[in-house]
Amino acid sequence: LAALTTTQVAGLTSQQVAALTSTQAAALETTDLAVLSTAQLRGLGTTQIAALTTTQATALTTTQLNALTTTQFGALTTTQAAALTTTQIAGLGTTQVAGLGSAQLAALTTTQVGALTSTQMGAIRSSQIRGLETSDIAALTTTQIGGLGSAQVTGLTSTQAGALETTDLAALTTTQLRGLA
Repeated sequence: LAALTTTQVAGLTSQQVAALTSTQAAALETTDLAVLSTAQLRGLGTTQIAALTTTQATALTTTQLNALTTTQFGALTTTQAAALTTTQIAGLGTTQVAGLGSAQLAALTTTQVGALTSTQMGAIRSSQIRGLETSDIAALTTTQIGGLGSAQVTGLTSTQAGALETTDLAALTTTQLRGLA
């Protein structure tokens, strides 16, 4: 694959991309990844996604990342998730945020979590919320906290709930507050 030009890589069908081995996917140059269409990216399997290097993962545009399905996005390793830039994080769609597992959320830095919008926060499933570290919870803005649903607030551990600032608690709705009980 290293001998292929970006024009040749761009000409691969999604079926051909799907046929790449994990080793071949990991060997793609970042310039090759940049020319992959959303249809081609959707051809990548979870093992191919997991085989990408952190350099490859950070080279993906937000458009490309948003082309990944929930399952594909969930295949990112914790190392790949931790390597994503705040621009990439801020540009993720709710489908992709929902694809993050607890371990991937735990791998995100406080700065990365801080880049999540209130809409993205609302996409985090209640089963995922426990993946956020206490320091991440403490650093959330009142706007981000407001994006959480009552099921997500209910999913907070007592340690996470204890990390909420007074201003965060004041921003919670009565329905969200009931979730803390």
